[in-house]
Amino acid sequence: MKIASFNINGIKARAQALPAWLKAAEPDVVALQEIKSTDDAFPHEVLDGLGYQVVTHGQKSFNGVALLSRFLLEDVTCGLPGDDSDAQARWIEATVVGSRAVRICGLYLPNGNPAPGPKYDYKLAWMARMHARVQALLATEEPLVFLGDYNVIPQDEDAAKPEAWRDDALALPETRAAFRRLLHLGLTDAFRARVAGPGHYTFWDYQAGAWQRNNGIRIDHLLLSPQAADLLREVGIDKDVRGGEKPSDHVPIWIDLDA
Repeated sequence: MKIASFNINGIKARAQALPAWLKAAEPDVVALQEIKSTDDAFPHEVLDGLGYQVVTHGQKSFNGVALLSRFLLEDVTCGLPGDDSDAQARWIEATVVGSRAVRICGLYLPNGNPAPGPKYDYKLAWMARMHARVQALLATEEPLVFLGDYNVIPQDEDAAKPEAWRDDALALPETRAAFRRLLHLGLTDAFRARVAGPGHYTFWDYQAGAWQRNNGIRIDHLLLSPQAADLLREVGIDKDVRGGEKPSDHVPIWIDLDA
């Protein structure tokens, strides 16, 4: 089962790029972030004929997450538990049944800038809520995949110029500590389980020729429960997608599970 994540930075803006990538890469399940569309306005026609079931948790003009699947999506839930007042569309989960059932949790973690400030407080509180949700799901002892745009640079090697991010919410010590607490629950960073060293990025700013100079950061991640990590066969970053027409500032990341 090939499972991918892609922050598309606007489903309507990527109306040609997304189907082209889906046809070329052929993922079985995809978590999308920043669809920037309400549920009723989501352009389903973009995906016509590609064989995907689509579920969305949308929000007008901002945020928004979705799951696409060639398998039946079961037990779909939207919204991260822990704060009933949180109206931001950043979390969606469902069970996908291939040769075995896998729980897929798609997420768009808050950016948190400027830090310090209310936005950074929200980011850390959101990560604490995610920690609680991960803990609860781990108790099921099922294969779990938590994937999406984490807006976290875990280590200096995950940035081409780490010194430029020292005071950014994506790399502050409190952010990295919260990310490590997720890993310490027993999750595996799928990419780092197979690929070591610097030079591997998933995001490039639109400004100052960042893409051309490969001045990127790795902030899109797939974290796996022990049961899912045991099924891991392959990982990858589809970097060439960033070079297409009307590219997102992110590129897809993916794993292949024996499921």
